Amino acid sequence: MDSEFVTTNFIHEMVANDIKEGGRYYGKRVHTRFPPEPNGYLHIGHAKAICVDFGTAEKFGGLCNLRFDDTNPEKEDEEYVEAIKEDIKWLGFKWDGIYYASDYFPRMYECAKKLIKKGLAYVCDLSPDEIREYRGTLTEAGKNSPYRDRSIEENLDLFERMKNGEFEEGSRVLRAKIDMASPNIVMRDPVIYRILYATHHRTGDEWCIYPMYDFAHPLEDAFEGITHSLCDIGFKNNRPLYDWFIRECGPFDPEPCQTEFARLNLTHTVMSKRLLRILVENNVVSGWDDPRMPTLRGLRRRGYTPKAIRNFIEAVGVSTTLSVVDHALLEHYVREDLNRVAPRGMAVLDPIKLVIDNYEDGLVEEFEAEVNPENPEMGKRKVEFSKVLYIEREDFMIEPVKGYFRLYPGNEVRLKYAYYVKCTSYETDENGNVTVVHATYDPESRGGWLPTRKVKGTIHWVSAHNAVQSEVRLYDKLFLQEDPLDDSDGIDFVDKANPDSLQVVTNAYVEPFLANSEKNAHFQFLRLGYFSTDNDHTPEKPVFNRTVSLKDSWAKKAKSK
Repeated sequence: MDSEFVTTNFIHEMVANDIKEGGRYYGKRVHTRFPPEPNGYLHIGHAKAICVDFGTAEKFGGLCNLRFDDTNPEKEDEEYVEAIKEDIKWLGFKWDGIYYASDYFPRMYECAKKLIKKGLAYVCDLSPDEIREYRGTLTEAGKNSPYRDRSIEENLDLFERMKNGEFEEGSRVLRAKIDMASPNIVMRDPVIYRILYATHHRTGDEWCIYPMYDFAHPLEDAFEGITHSLCDIGFKNNRPLYDWFIRECGPFDPEPCQTEFARLNLTHTVMSKRLLRILVENNVVSGWDDPRMPTLRGLRRRGYTPKAIRNFIEAVGVSTTLSVVDHALLEHYVREDLNRVAPRGMAVLDPIKLVIDNYEDGLVEEFEAEVNPENPEMGKRKVEFSKVLYIEREDFMIEPVKGYFRLYPGNEVRLKYAYYVKCTSYETDENGNVTVVHATYDPESRGGWLPTRKVKGTIHWVSAHNAVQSEVRLYDKLFLQEDPLDDSDGIDFVDKANPDSLQVVTNAYVEPFLANSEKNAHFQFLRLGYFSTDNDHTPEKPVFNRTVSLKDSWAKKAKSK
């Protein structure tokens, strides 16, 4: 990370204490896991969890498993499994083994029977609504299920018959027998198995009972020898239940320990699979990889880099305090990385012609330009120059305003890399729109510099003789509000989407080397911002996405504090 920030990571401090002499894991290897449910695409919030899980293992020379928590067959799919693998690799991490919750279904079933035999689990016939009613409230204790005192033998028989498919879906569940008066509602006899007749993406129709997440997750950690189970702060209230299952289904060595950290929240977006799905289904965006989405697929397509995301997450730090991070900070790290690695090129998004009247017809000159001034090792490139050029419409004014130093009748500017030119006249169409600007050039100013005469304005250009017409997609924030969910209910937040979050320019012109690039290549278009080639891009039909503008509002904001 290059920017100077004082960041904290309490997890690294905790792990360091755990493995030092006298610590609870002294002499053991740090072992973490990243356990996504394969029911959707990962977003930048998951990227924080990836960095915490894999990064902690890396820092302490440990191991990190990739485990798919596939205990809900109705929502899971192999497509998501492959997408998650791709995203983790893209971020630059490697797992030490791939595991599936479904691999442990037989062992989990035996653990459930163990609880029954210890008198700590029972089959309950209450409906879901009745279970909620019996559970009580934050201020009132729950009441025992009328089926809580079934004998061990009856519970074992009913549970096996549940597994064998003898009962209707939803008619019975297996519940842990803990404490219906516990001040922690999570501990009030939670459901640990339910009947579900759904085909699983890996086990097919082998099972018709499936473990609940709160039961499966601690056992998966224990089976795999996980030392540090790092998870979202939303699971803090579930930690006593996690420990209860580990204790009662054990012994395990090592015993995994759950630690919670604050999730990542960003301004101007939503960070929920459910809400992101609403955006997709309501055609607010074109899909899960739309460059306006906070999904890793969307960010990758927009041109964000793994290094930028990892640096951003490191800067945010790891704590237990819930906060919302300014989206501008993420953009700052994208700019910082692309400034080092992105080749420079020239593109004109709103073109008008500039004709240099005293330049020789048919002559084409070459000028040398640095590929990236911030990285001289990237070398130099050739830029072709001719009589007719394209310039930005905003770089010419018939009647200039105060402080305008670009082209206007009688004014002289520098063409980047090339010559000084002076505007002599212009042409308009029947609506008064400027179509052509005429100028003369000074041959002595080759390279764009004259020690005897200075100019204030420098503009970019593309030579018309080899310019390639391209499509450029200008992306902006999906929501103008910092919190699009403020005062929203249901799908009302959809109406708050920024109507100008995407503008498509179809008549832009770019240098040939930009058009001939591969998909997902990064560039800085001089004076315009950072862009990348889209998934739709081909050299024959170039398509560029604006990754981020050149202006860094966050850096300015930080300086003012």
